[in-house]
Amino acid sequence: MPKIVPIKELKDTANISQLVRESAGPVYVTKNGYDDMVLLSSEEYDRLISRLSILESMLEGQAAARGDAEDAFDSVDELRRRYSR
Repeated sequence: MPKIVPIKELKDTANISQLVRESAGPVYVTKNGYDDMVLLSSEEYDRLISRLSILESMLEGQAAARGDAEDAFDSVDELRRRYSR
């Protein structure tokens, strides 16, 4: 079950820090009853970024296998045309 706290509880930083570290996932912060931000422990954030990087690599590999990828030389030529003066 997700952890949800009102924004006014952020004043107690020690308690929020402990809640975030002990939480198995994100802690949702609400403002006036609506989602405002999400807090993650640094370990959970690093894990999430690592998974995202792996998934992006997998998608690039799938695109290349289908032939959807651009040739590197064509990409460099296009960048030179676009940004050369």
